[in-house]
Amino acid sequence: MSDLNSAPSRRSRFGLYAVPVVVLIAAVLWSGFWFFAASQVGVQADAWRAQEAKAGRVYDCDKRSVAGYPFRLEIRCEQPSVMLVSQTASPEMSFVARLVEILVVAQIYDPKLVIAEFKGPATIAERNAQPTLSVNWSLGRSSVVGLPAVPQRVSLVFDNLAIDRTGGPAPTPLMRVNHIELHGRQVDGSAPDSPAIETVLQIAGGTLQDVHPLLTQPFNADIHARLNGLKDFAPKPWPDRFREIQAAGGSVEIQQSRIEQGDVLSVAAGTLRLNAQGRIEGELQMTVAGLERVIPALGIDKMLEEGVPQSTLDRVAPGVKSQDLSNLFGALDRAVPGLGKVIKQNANAGISAGINSLGTEATLEGKKARSFPLRFADGAVFLGPLKVAQIPPLF
Repeated sequence: MSDLNSAPSRRSRFGLYAVPVVVLIAAVLWSGFWFFAASQVGVQADAWRAQEAKAGRVYDCDKRSVAGYPFRLEIRCEQPSVMLVSQTASPEMSFVARLVEILVVAQIYDPKLVIAEFKGPATIAERNAQPTLSVNWSLGRSSVVGLPAVPQRVSLVFDNLAIDRTGGPAPTPLMRVNHIELHGRQVDGSAPDSPAIETVLQIAGGTLQDVHPLLTQPFNADIHARLNGLKDFAPKPWPDRFREIQAAGGSVEIQQSRIEQGDVLSVAAGTLRLNAQGRIEGELQMTVAGLERVIPALGIDKMLEEGVPQSTLDRVAPGVKSQDLSNLFGALDRAVPGLGKVIKQNANAGISAGINSLGTEATLEGKKARSFPLRFADGAVFLGPLKVAQIPPLF
């Protein structure tokens, strides 16, 4: 009877200890795997740096550490820098970017997805020169899918981004953005030697200086585009990159663009290219609500104050000379003080009404709007017959 009573007791004790033993063995094996993977971080990082250096991207890190046990690998790099070495120009044309810290995180069970956080500020300078740009932010983060091969998807997100030009007596603001996101991916099926890239750019509360007065006021933007004509991802000067895209017959397809600034709202779509002289050509079909509010920002009133360029008069009033128009305004002011100014204001209102009558009537998100083409010809930007901007050549 005693043997029969003791047998079940031995089986139950074995079951009681079996589960903890299995868990302990699994924990030891997993710990060994994690520490082995952590020990390979330096090896893999050095191999990746060597591969990137061949493509002209030289990475460096003053101090590197690994943490994240048990399920993540967290690689912290203090005082990192990246030097983009031009492969088509002299070494002096290379650029160096430095920042305070980068934290790279990868789940040990999904190493192809890498998330990075950046700590600013960052500086950008030509090689062996003082920094010319300073970049700062409150939050900077990126994610990359597809490493260590060519990335399949890349995302960048920044909050409170500020870019300043440095080197003078005081920093000069160039860009301010409350929130910005940039997402890019290779289009499925595109050739490896000519990848097509789809991008999405989202900006909330952005301002740009030294571009156009219209962009100095806060705006929101959501732009979907496709870039064709790339040959590779190796670093090179922008003029060389643009020249390469032009030679390949590349283009930028604006698939969808929505820009909002106060009461002004615009959407656009179309294709832009570069001609042999590096100037933009193409056309965007636009629909704008609040177009009359854009006219003062285009500088038409100042153009009337300072004299209408002859090239503009030739398009909108053939045979009328710019000097004759200026003399007429002056004579009117001398005859009846203030009369010339009144006529200029009325002329400005007439031009505004003329531009507002361009294209066709439309409705945009419940607002009255106009639809019309925005043309780019040899770098000049035309709103109907009126030239509103001139973009310099890109190479």
